Amino acid sequence: MKNKKNVFLLIIICSFFMSILLFYKDNTSVIKFFPIDESISFSSYNTEISLISETDQDEYDINWSSSSKLRTPIYLRQDVSLLYTDGRLKGILSKWKESEKDIILNSKIHGEDSSHFQTISFHHGEIHYPDDKIKSIHRMSYDELYVIDSPHTALESFEVPTNHSQTEWKKTLDHATNQQLSYHWKQLINYFKIPQDRYVFVPLTDLQHYEDNPIPTLTKNQTKQVIGQLWEGLYKNYILTITRDEQPVNSFIPLILFDKQGEHLLVLFQDQHKKMQKLKQNYPSFNNR
Repeated sequence: MKNKKNVFLLIIICSFFMSILLFYKDNTSVIKFFPIDESISFSSYNTEISLISETDQDEYDINWSSSSKLRTPIYLRQDVSLLYTDGRLKGILSKWKESEKDIILNSKIHGEDSSHFQTISFHHGEIHYPDDKIKSIHRMSYDELYVIDSPHTALESFEVPTNHSQTEWKKTLDHATNQQLSYHWKQLINYFKIPQDRYVFVPLTDLQHYEDNPIPTLTKNQTKQVIGQLWEGLYKNYILTITRDEQPVNSFIPLILFDKQGEHLLVLFQDQHKKMQKLKQNYPSFNNR
């Protein structure tokens, strides 16, 4: 009788832990690309960085926000936003909801000294229809902000310079960042022995240019599919690996390489353990090429 009770207790314990594991699995967010749903679109989507206030000498706070809205709820909504400061990763925001139409992300970020902030967001939705038919929608949004914190002038910020002083500060900050990024990307290219004349090089923070423009060799519709699949890969192999680690990451902006022959793309980056990484995404066999 005692053995039966122990077996029964063991079954209950195992069932309990299995339910925990299943609950965790079901609540692990993932961005998954499905065929584009042309019947649904975002009513609005936006990413914004703004200067809040000066907190101390050479220190200040900025507000980083991202949002996207639909007119009606859909099966799954998920947004992710990346923030880079002077070319280095500063933070990641991500949220997902079931049977929802709107996603709002917001965070206050502490800054020091003059800096260039860049943020890019991916807004995603998954729609389920009868007979297991699944489609998806997505858009990208971007914002940037230069914050000038000089002992000789008052704290100021701008996206586009409007005077000579701001123009000179932009040149100075861009030059310093571009030097670091160029050196870092060259190391990645040499490490993986990439033939440079075969690719078009695009920093991740410039990916929003392909929101309305086609990737070289592709049409606009083909570009939508490739971009959706690219973010699926970035989320799984870049973003999730960083957020799961829960350690501060000071990595540089990933570099995307579009193959000029229209066969594939590459993503080069250094992970949180300073290991060189290369992701490859083959383009689908588009019928209308």
